Amino acid sequence: MELIKAMILGVVQGLTEFLPISSSGHLVIGSQLMHFQEQGVVFDVFVHLGTLLAVVVVFREELLEMIKAPFAFLQGDKRESVKHFFLLDLYVIVATLPAVVVGLFLKDSIEILFGNILIVYSMLAVTGIIMIVSRYLPQKDKPITWGRSLLVGCAQACAILPGLSRSGSTIFAGMLLGIDRGKIARFSFIMSIPAILGAAVLQFGDLMTNPLESDALINIGAGAVMAAFSGYFAIKLLLDIIRRNRLHWFGYYCLLISAAGIGHSIFMSV
Repeated sequence: MELIKAMILGVVQGLTEFLPISSSGHLVIGSQLMHFQEQGVVFDVFVHLGTLLAVVVVFREELLEMIKAPFAFLQGDKRESVKHFFLLDLYVIVATLPAVVVGLFLKDSIEILFGNILIVYSMLAVTGIIMIVSRYLPQKDKPITWGRSLLVGCAQACAILPGLSRSGSTIFAGMLLGIDRGKIARFSFIMSIPAILGAAVLQFGDLMTNPLESDALINIGAGAVMAAFSGYFAIKLLLDIIRRNRLHWFGYYCLLISAAGIGHSIFMSV
């Protein structure tokens, strides 16, 4: 039974990591509803690694060019394509810095918030609001720059809060800054790679000092595999939805889940 729960939560993670409805929030809610005992930071890390694999597969061509670009640039290759991907490397690094600072200095405080279901529902409401507002932002085509990368990175750092969507926050921030929605969506997916890897590195120390039993590892592995498959399809779906400017659909969903969750919590406390 725990294996089935892990697989279900893996699918939830894969879909919600990229769809702007908050993967962390849905994992907290789902684990509480199903009473999944292995759910925790370690499970979160491994299913996030599953979604990382999905990003790598979908954007493998861009990522390969980004890997080759610094070497080509340092060897004197001044083609525009090389310059473009080299700058993209640097912008991703800049966008990652705020999350690194939050992860290093506020890690323990953030983990405590994952146990507060009301915070999750409240942040889901915030996610819903910004997704609905995104519908009314004018389509522009400003370039990604150092400053815009940093601001989008700040949005990603804020999305460490459970219930606040990482993809939703970064895409909304980019659109607010005038970046084309398709372009900022792809940038958001690519900049998730170092963020996910960084979160995993921060938690590996805890895993080494508190090794899991073999049954738990099987459950976690199954969840990660399901997250990879569902994440792949979620990326493809979201790119199409963004192209059609339909992010507000997710906003209504988040507000509905938030209202139902807060109402249920209030009712249970009476």
